[in-house]
Amino acid sequence: MGAPSNTTICDYYTTALLTNNTAKNQATVLTLLVNTVVIGNYTKPVIPGVKFPDVMVPGILANGTVDGEDVNLLPYFDGGLASSNRGGKSGVAVNFLDDGGAVPLMMNMPANGTSSNQYKLLTHLYGFFGSLLGCSQQGMSDFPAYGGQASMYKVHKFMDLNNAQMTYFINQVGLAAKSFGVADSDVTKVGDALTGLFNLRCAPATAVIKAQGPQLQTMCIAEDCKLSPNATCSSYDAAVEPGVANSTLAMGLGNSSSTATMSAPSGGASETAMSSGSMASGTSTPGASPSAGAAAANAAGVLAAGGMAAVAFLL
Repeated sequence: MGAPSNTTICDYYTTALLTNNTAKNQATVLTLLVNTVVIGNYTKPVIPGVKFPDVMVPGILANGTVDGEDVNLLPYFDGGLASSNRGGKSGVAVNFLDDGGAVPLMMNMPANGTSSNQYKLLTHLYGFFGSLLGCSQQGMSDFPAYGGQASMYKVHKFMDLNNAQMTYFINQVGLAAKSFGVADSDVTKVGDALTGLFNLRCAPATAVIKAQGPQLQTMCIAEDCKLSPNATCSSYDAAVEPGVANSTLAMGLGNSSSTATMSAPSGGASETAMSSGSMASGTSTPGASPSAGAAAANAAGVLAAGGMAAVAFLL
């Protein structure tokens, strides 16, 4: 049975899993959900009377396949592609996984510290999904309101994401939710909401965070993305393929003729991205079953090495 019509998904499952629907407990549920979306299965909470289904989640850092098309999102995170929007006319590589990589996520934390790009990214993800799922206690000290960018289109415009990539991302959110016992009907609601907001090309401005008002939210901007029935394509710039910041990590993705730069981590000058590193090699289709924690271990190996990382989803 899913959440009743008069109760939000966040409130319902916080109460179902942790009894008390407090801001702290809502933050815990969102941390478990988001961390699993990012790195795949890494934990099953032990809650008396609650049996979690055996749903394996590869996570968005693992390779996958959607309708026969290979998907590899890792180059957007590990510095392979310069796809972060910092207000210029092209993307730059920014290290958003600079504070422990997957290791703190496996300990139910966003990062090792509180001043890193990684901490900013993960806490913004917690806040954004908390708003999307209707967490009624959000905005208190134990679970701050989302304070990131208002327009997801602006954040992701230099990623040039296509339908397979966005579908894979949305599938991982659904699998992660299901792994914590969210009913199929509610998984479908969440998937439909994410698709309508982010996976329709040229969609009109929509208010996701009420206080931020209507904003362009589409992240799927490639030509193969389904056109919104209320398309306002004139509101969007032409899609720009991200430049290659690191040819080894990019693995054939991106525009190799474009010179990419990396934004310095502490406000210093940008520099041409030249470093190299290893690539996680796990492959999976949405719903496939790698060993639990395999994607997390692969991500930890890549990210703990100190390699650069490009923009991450939903900053």
